[in-house]
Amino acid sequence: MKKRLCSFVAAAMIAAGIFTSCGNSSKKSKVTEFSFFITMPGAEKNNDNEIAQIIAEKTGVKVKETWLTGQTAAEATGTLIASGEYPDFIDSDDMTMLIDAGALVPLDDYINKYPEFRDTWFTKAEWEKFRQPDGHIYWINPFQNTHGESKVTTHNDEAFWIQARVLEWAGYPDIKTMDEYFDVIERYIAANPTMPDGTKNMGYTILCEDWRYFCLENAGQFLAGYPNDGSVIVDTKNKKVGDYNTSEDTKKYLRKLNEEFNKGIIDTEFATQTYDEYIAKLSTGRVLGMVDQWWDFYLLVNSAFKTTGLDKLGCNYVPLGLTTERGMENRWHTYADTVNQASGWAITTDCKDPEKAFKFMVDLCMNQELHDLRFWGVKDVDYCVDENGLYYRTEEQRMKVADTAYKASHLCEYSYFPQWGGTSMDGKNAMKPEEQTSEFMSDMAEPLKKCFAAYGATTYPDLIGSVKGETLGPWFPMYSYSNNFTTETKGGVAWTKMGQVKHEWLPQVVMAKDFNATWNAYMNAYSSCKPEDFIAEMQKILDTF
Repeated sequence: MKKRLCSFVAAAMIAAGIFTSCGNSSKKSKVTEFSFFITMPGAEKNNDNEIAQIIAEKTGVKVKETWLTGQTAAEATGTLIASGEYPDFIDSDDMTMLIDAGALVPLDDYINKYPEFRDTWFTKAEWEKFRQPDGHIYWINPFQNTHGESKVTTHNDEAFWIQARVLEWAGYPDIKTMDEYFDVIERYIAANPTMPDGTKNMGYTILCEDWRYFCLENAGQFLAGYPNDGSVIVDTKNKKVGDYNTSEDTKKYLRKLNEEFNKGIIDTEFATQTYDEYIAKLSTGRVLGMVDQWWDFYLLVNSAFKTTGLDKLGCNYVPLGLTTERGMENRWHTYADTVNQASGWAITTDCKDPEKAFKFMVDLCMNQELHDLRFWGVKDVDYCVDENGLYYRTEEQRMKVADTAYKASHLCEYSYFPQWGGTSMDGKNAMKPEEQTSEFMSDMAEPLKKCFAAYGATTYPDLIGSVKGETLGPWFPMYSYSNNFTTETKGGVAWTKMGQVKHEWLPQVVMAKDFNATWNAYMNAYSSCKPEDFIAEMQKILDTF
């Protein structure tokens, strides 16, 4: 690969001795192999992964990533703590457990050693959100960071999703409410009970397993027009925390799911299916709709559609920004970066070389050549460059990068290390292929292109139609605080009990023969958790802003 200076940032880093060059001058140095455990399911890379090896030749570092299997995030984290042995890097949903166990390395000195990274990655106020009660910063959230101009084409967040083929069949209707959403699904199922190969269509499914029960639990806040504060809603005018779990919008939402379940539209196995079973079900193309976060399904499902040709049947999902009533504003899509300080990339006390480990992280996100290798791949192999310097992929290249075996053997995103969205340091290209406008549209199957054209959209956020131009409060998102609550406080005890009760009762509410009676029983169980203690603690946090 041609040697070049990637940007003024890289030049500054070279001058500071942070990164020697974008070439292969570090080839002669010994490669350090680090381990990284992420408490999320994921696909492991082959040990001889080609791009991992290229990155190792340029940086002197190679990382073996392992992912969550057969346990919850809390169980896996607890197992590590009990063993007293840790990987070099970790990203867990239970970071406070690791702090309490003395398992994490404070990052403050390393952050300050690399001012280019420090001053670019977060503002001073954003860094302070990560500072723990003992005064140290232990992790860095790797996502939701935009370099330069935003290039967002996807909706990486939650939505009511529906297949493009359903919208095409219905004549691309203007769907704004839950009632309209389920009405078109009901009518489609009645007219098209099976797929062309005879597979029975399914109207709607819900993922409830473990922490992913957000696919059932929190749509009420969005349907009421609120953004994703996750654990609460915030009345910004009066600066008051509210409980969406007991709201009329949430009750209407669950009543609607109950109606659809009793009509046979909702998957009868939803309450017991695992994540793997859910993904397998979606990958068949038979499920018409669901609520989920884009990041939770799209890589696996969209790749399956492309490989099997189901994308050409219109099985790809598009997001809708629904509310309970027409005329309400929706805030399903957040246009600004979301700083979630609840978890992130961290170095453990078992790391063999924390200095080299941190430097590698900085290189991966601040060196454009390495960032391109992670997300675009190898030039002239995984992407091409036109006469104007713009990156693009051929159809053959798109098929290759969607192939599971090729991903394992060749591609290496290091997907839970810090990464950029937005504009590359060359000022032309997107940091990631899915945000390159021409690539985004070229990679679409024809039914999806027709859907976008019918609605006059060029991006997924266009299809959702959320409110633009609002500045979210400095507290947003509130879930980044509640995610770190422990049972050491009354609010934390209430938060734990609320989660347990919702996980137990919400599927019962959806499946009930008598909705009102089951809802009332659920509310009684919920109120016994003392949610007011949780709300009060969240209000105290909000009052600090």
